[in-house]
Amino acid sequence: MKFVDEAEIHVHAGNGGNGCASFRREKFIPFGGPDGGDGGAGGSVWLVADENLNTLVDFRHQRVYRAGRGENGMSRQMHGKNGTDLEIRVPVGTMVINIDTDETIGDLVEHGQRLKVAQGGDGGLGNIHFKSSTNRAPRKATPGREGDSRELRLELKLLADVGLLGFPNAGKSTFIRAVSAATPRVADYPFTTLHPNLGVVRIDTDQSFVIADIPGLIEGAADGAGLGIQFLKHVARTSLLLHLVDMAPLDGETDPVEQVKAIEAELKKFDSELLQRPRWLVLNKGDLLAPDEREKTAKAIVKRLKWKGPWYVISAIGREGTWPICLAAQKYFDEARREAAEAAREQA
Repeated sequence: MKFVDEAEIHVHAGNGGNGCASFRREKFIPFGGPDGGDGGAGGSVWLVADENLNTLVDFRHQRVYRAGRGENGMSRQMHGKNGTDLEIRVPVGTMVINIDTDETIGDLVEHGQRLKVAQGGDGGLGNIHFKSSTNRAPRKATPGREGDSRELRLELKLLADVGLLGFPNAGKSTFIRAVSAATPRVADYPFTTLHPNLGVVRIDTDQSFVIADIPGLIEGAADGAGLGIQFLKHVARTSLLLHLVDMAPLDGETDPVEQVKAIEAELKKFDSELLQRPRWLVLNKGDLLAPDEREKTAKAIVKRLKWKGPWYVISAIGREGTWPICLAAQKYFDEARREAAEAAREQA
């Protein structure tokens, strides 16, 4: 199934029912007075996060959603039935934006989380509310209010701990295959990854993290070139970035250092905060070089980049050096959780 990470929908909350203007007409009660009931409230529209969904493709087939209308009030002071709320299931990680105002309404990041996106209209008042000592037979009743109507844009951002960055054919899909049970497509031509893939890296029984394979980026991705602009947003939720680089390009002309700088430029253009996020350099395809040349080339790349963070030399296809990265990443997350817990205790 084709991955769909954006959709636009129109939601209509239910209108409130009208109030009723009626009078008691019963035997032996000549002055029964008003007895019109209130109209029922319209149903609201809710979005509900569901971990069993991983795409917004369903919204390509249905774009308009309506909640139930409230029933009109009736005589004998009977209240109209409230309209039925409408619940729309969306994947966990969905951001909801009001198209008209470009305002972010909410972000659904936990399974079962609910977000009201359109409020149902209030029911109208029956004429029983308007009786008084001077107006014993009011014929006034109010209509129900209209429910909210909104144009919404849904954006799905993957929830992952680690995001993979790199040019096409840097070995990102091969890496995620090597460290998890995910099986993304792998081939010897660019853009084999057409949609993000998630994999769970399991270190121990109660130690694991989620890694996301993002389609390859190229220069101009932040401006719409290639496939990157559609998926750059997915790295926004990750807490650690692994920057994969082909350290032994077959053409002999591609410069790994320039590729790293090009990706950094795209990250800065898309969201400068991403450059401040922890990012580790992973020099892939080291098996194509002799051991002594591999070490020399790796150090030269690190020196030219003036890289200050962690860096690794691996062969994703041979699964050489991939496990130490996973162990280091798990240690990083464990320490981050420990520090967050200590900070929470201090504030308490």
